[in-house]
Amino acid sequence: MEVKDRVIEIIAEQAVLDPADVTMDSTLDSLGIDSLGLVESIFAIEEAFDISVPFNANEPTESDFDISSVAAIVKGIEKLVEDQKS
Repeated sequence: MEVKDRVIEIIAEQAVLDPADVTMDSTLDSLGIDSLGLVESIFAIEEAFDISVPFNANEPTESDFDISSVAAIVKGIEKLVEDQKS
């Protein structure tokens, strides 16, 4: 399964949506994911890919990790997965 598909699956699960309803252009807000849902999503993503996401739940705006859209999250996760392999 591709990173993109797994991330969408995790985000859809948090938003209680069908993965088909989650697009790369979706924002977490538009999917109804609040800050707690975001933190749970990040934990689930870290567990799924065995990575550590540089995300500060207390200061999400000061984080280096872009959570502006599903596409940005997927891109960030792909980079972390790639970095971990090397």
